[in-house]
Order: sequence, then structure tokens, then C-alpha cells
Amino acid sequence: MYAIIVTGGKQYKVSEGDEIRVEKLDAEVGSTVTFDQVIAVSDNGLKVAEDVAKATVTGKVTDQGKGKKVIVYKYKRKTGYHKKNGHRQAYTQVKIEKING
Repeated sequence: MYAIIVTGGKQYKVSEGDEIRVEKLDAEVGSTVTFDQVIAVSDNGLKVAEDVAKATVTGKVTDQGKGKKVIVYKYKRKTGYHKKNGHRQAYTQVKIEKING
């Protein structure tokens, strides 16, 4: 059984027991989060649209952190212009516990 959920502008295919990293959620470690934007659920056939209107996926927050540093380097030739910048994206790690659908 799996489900496709939407969070942080991205879609994730999840099953029970999976651990996923999503965009930072406003939840503390150990708390439960519910994803109510479910696109599809597969359990003895694929259900979409009105069939999954009330489907939810619940998970437990296991970690909050920052990803690896990404270097952003801008450069224009012949003008002496260059700019170096770094970015670390914040994430929330969630362990999927139950798919209700």
C-alpha cells in the first residue's frame, strides 16, 4: 500500500514505515503531523480524485535540520564581477506511520 502526498510544493510517494525529508514544517521532534493533501492511494487498485478526498497520511517527526551546503557562484567575464554565496535548506524528517484511505 502506498500514497502520493503533496507538501512544500513537492509530491512524495510514501508507504508505511518510510522516512522522508520534506520542506521545514512547524512541528517539534516527536510530534505527529497529518498530511491531508493526498493525490492517490493504492490498495488493491489505484484510487484518485473524489475517492481520496478524505484520505490522510499521518507521520511522526523524527528530526529537524539543515541539508548540505549548496554553493551559488555568479560570474560575468571581462568585468571582474563574481559573487559567491552558500545556502543550506532546512528540512523536517518524518516517519510515515499510517495511511488512512
